[in-house]
Amino acid sequence: MALALGTGSNGIAFLVSAGIVYEIIAKDVSSPQTAELNAKKRAPTLMKWVHIGQLESAAFIAIACYFEPKQWKPIVIGGILAGAITELEYQHAKKSGLANPGPPTEEYPAETQSTIDQAAIGGTTAALVSSAF
Repeated sequence: MALALGTGSNGIAFLVSAGIVYEIIAKDVSSPQTAELNAKKRAPTLMKWVHIGQLESAAFIAIACYFEPKQWKPIVIGGILAGAITELEYQHAKKSGLANPGPPTEEYPAETQSTIDQAAIGGTTAALVSSAF
């Protein structure tokens, strides 16, 4: 089928195609990469948020099927494929990041100090303050 200019839907299809490429690349180089680099801290909650996003996506897919009932098959297939790819990407990011931790891109406060050490510091501070009076 030749590209016919001025039909209305070709411009929309062109923009959707270009937009999805940008969205997929942005998704792949942002979140899974950051999750992998910071897996030590993000792993405990990472997949919870991926699965929440998948539930949210399923709701949008259902709404799209409601608006375009004749197109439900490609809408559902596209949604399932995108969800499965995203699941695999994040599972890989988590596994790889925990197995081969590199330098993280996020900084966290020192967490090596025990509760006893913190209490001792608090007690010392209290003693200093009370001795000043």
